[in-house]
Amino acid sequence: MSDQDLQAYQPPKLPNVKKIKFSDVWAALLAGLRDFQKAPLLGMVFGGVYVVGGMLIMAALTIYDMPWMIIPVATAFPLIGPFVAVGTYEVSRRLAANEPLVWREIFFLILGQRERQLGWMAFVLLFILWIWIYQIRLLIALFLGFKSFSSIGAFVGMVVTTPEGLGFFVVGTLVGAGISFSLYAATVVAMPLLMVRDIDFVSAIIVSFKSVRENFWPMIGFGLVVGVLTLLAMLPAFFGLLVVLPVLGHATWHLYIRVVEQS
Repeated sequence: MSDQDLQAYQPPKLPNVKKIKFSDVWAALLAGLRDFQKAPLLGMVFGGVYVVGGMLIMAALTIYDMPWMIIPVATAFPLIGPFVAVGTYEVSRRLAANEPLVWREIFFLILGQRERQLGWMAFVLLFILWIWIYQIRLLIALFLGFKSFSSIGAFVGMVVTTPEGLGFFVVGTLVGAGISFSLYAATVVAMPLLMVRDIDFVSAIIVSFKSVRENFWPMIGFGLVVGVLTLLAMLPAFFGLLVVLPVLGHATWHLYIRVVEQS
């Protein structure tokens, strides 16, 4: 780039971040539930992607004799939720604008995101996911050695009944919490922002982190609700995700509307 180009370059103008309260988080969650009730079948289609994906992951790990990886992978699996949640964002946007919910248009919009900046976020999510998985493998090697576990029950028994297992659980939880927070802060606003605005993914991540920083406790509260509800929804063989994930996707859109100033 020449000196003239550098002088002419103007950094992208980032949208302003607004202050919110816990009442805004609650309102976003209720709005998400109402949107799901208005289009439950579409929501369950999006949630069904994760139900099927979760079952396939569990089956694959069991077949390849790696039951000890089920817990970290199952925990990490929903962390990529915001990418597929683009469909719920579009449904909420159309409901607010009184536009028809045309299935073909919504799914084409989701597929079209791979050619926009939102597609790059998939690489960011994949990178963080691999960090998550490899740090679990590293901690298992450090705390539990290179032992093999015949079942997930044997692995859980080792974790909760031995000092080494408890050390692995505590350190793994702290490290996992840090990785989860980074992923949440990078995506909670960036995903809907990239869907509706012509902005690069790095700028969207900056806005997302700024949104969390400027509204730390309300955003942390929303993140805790997302984490707890998602984990509870996974307990009955992932079937709870049919409802919980689309509701949270709709709620994320409404939170974005409250946090980011709309042009």
